[in-house]
Amino acid sequence: MVLKSLTGSTPIPETLHTLYTGSRPFVSNPFDIPNVRLFIWFRIFFGARFYYPVFTVLFLDFGITLDQFALLNVAWAATIIFLEVPSGALADIVGRRTLLIAAAGLMIFEMAVLCVAPIGMSPLLFSLLLLNRVASGAAEAAASGADEALAYDSLAARGNTSEWPKILERQMRMTSIAFVVSSTTGAAVYDPDLVRKIAHAMGGTMEITQATTLRFPIVLCLLAGIGAFITALRIKELRDPVTSRNDPRGGNVRRALQEATRLPLEAGRWILGTPAALVLIVTGVTFDSMIRLFLTMNSQYYRVIDYPEASFGVIGSAFSLLGMIVPGWAKRLAESRPPWFNGMVVAVLAWGGIWGLTFTVPLLGLLPVIPLFASFFFLMFFMSHYLNRITESSQRATVLSFRGLVFNLGYASIGILYSLLVAVRRPGIQSGRPGLPESDLQGLLFVDTIQFWPWYFLATIALASAFAFWRIRA
Repeated sequence: MVLKSLTGSTPIPETLHTLYTGSRPFVSNPFDIPNVRLFIWFRIFFGARFYYPVFTVLFLDFGITLDQFALLNVAWAATIIFLEVPSGALADIVGRRTLLIAAAGLMIFEMAVLCVAPIGMSPLLFSLLLLNRVASGAAEAAASGADEALAYDSLAARGNTSEWPKILERQMRMTSIAFVVSSTTGAAVYDPDLVRKIAHAMGGTMEITQATTLRFPIVLCLLAGIGAFITALRIKELRDPVTSRNDPRGGNVRRALQEATRLPLEAGRWILGTPAALVLIVTGVTFDSMIRLFLTMNSQYYRVIDYPEASFGVIGSAFSLLGMIVPGWAKRLAESRPPWFNGMVVAVLAWGGIWGLTFTVPLLGLLPVIPLFASFFFLMFFMSHYLNRITESSQRATVLSFRGLVFNLGYASIGILYSLLVAVRRPGIQSGRPGLPESDLQGLLFVDTIQFWPWYFLATIALASAFAFWRIRA
């Protein structure tokens, strides 16, 4: 009975059309709804991070150390964790459009900070990079949930929510294409030799060095941020926020702050009291944390299986093309199969890929990466599809932000566990090979510790499945 709303056998009441500004008529094509189209464009611009393929080396080339780089990433993750749920509640209070405008503004700010940051080790450099990471985390938290909630409510107001899988399919395909373009372009413009050859071929004579090309991907990201900001300005809010004078629930900042405290608590109680939502989030974080652990460390794996570093960007772009194929399959499965079956699809693909990684076969070791990437796209599609179906509009952004918070906490937890595993295994490997270079030692440690991944994943999936069975039956 609990999952009837997930499978579609129980209609989900839609009353948003009475709140939609102008009482516009229903449309048969969901892409005729302006907010739906703008949602896709916002995701494209906001996700176009041209520096991602050279992220680590870019920060190191600015002049910081690897330890400092790790600290900056901790600051980024901590910012998201602390702001994820409050930003979702704020979106439901002051308006989703306002949060999207703020997210795009923060993206512009974080890129502007990198544009003016000095090159070379200095206290000012680290302070500016820390400011960049905090702004980046705040932007991610502000956008998380707000854009998706606004698009889904726009569909509910003027169309049929059963069309949401079609929108997700289009969005994931478009953002995958954008990722391929941004990744390949960002890596290309960062390479001074390639830029120099192109410039000379076009008749240019200026000397181009790494210091010159260092900011090229950053400038492209800045332009993408401006595109996201313009897109957010064009989005229309569906209803008056709590702080609006026309809203009977509030009308002042104090009331908004009270709502910011109340909404997360209510959303948390709703999730704990709704078996379908709780099971979705618990099983989702189990899959997501393991898959994201590999996605974070995939460059180390590619090095272990003998791929040159210059190929990492091309490999990532090639695998991101799965985002153009998988959504179509996921849409058909969501429409024809029950949630438990689709969860099994994600589990089998993810475990098969993780198990295949343990063989670390030179060159051919790329093959098990395919089901891992596919499982990630399936997971994102199913989580959005099912969670939106069972969540009320009034707390949609807050609930979606809870999902992001739990996923980030799960990722942080598995990262800590993996660090402990490496620390435990390091002495045994190091003692048997005295004088081994650090880079070779890291490779051996990775090959050794990755053997534990499939069994950890099986254990956590078994626990999550047992919890789901118990919670649904209860």
